[in-house]
Amino acid sequence: QLRLVESGGGSVQPGGSIKLSCAASGFTLDYRAVAWFRQAPGKERTGIQCIRWAHNARYYTDANRERFTISRDNRAKTVYLLLRYVQPEDTAVYYCAAMADDNCPTEDGDWAYWGQGTQVTVSS
Repeated sequence: QLRLVESGGGSVQPGGSIKLSCAASGFTLDYRAVAWFRQAPGKERTGIQCIRWAHNARYYTDANRERFTISRDNRAKTVYLLLRYVQPEDTAVYYCAAMADDNCPTEDGDWAYWGQGTQVTVSS
């Protein structure tokens, strides 16, 4: 089965940090652009950042650009999202998505693969 698998979610206190991981199962992330999205309760899913094979990043929003960092370890075939200084409004299900190629499209691009999501809950 071809799918993405997110991990690393959980509960975190306001002001803390949490690092999410995205790995592929049944295929490889080699030479594919990968992005992180999130969906807060009662809201639509929105894009955060996308990263290409050569680590070039595309930002889908400036709202959390200073606090969130996308990265990838191509040898480990994993893409990460580091969330720093989290706030309760960062509570959401975080998803990763992968393209069939190495281009970061617009948020509503033709993403080839999606993960099932990992829950991040920010509360004291």
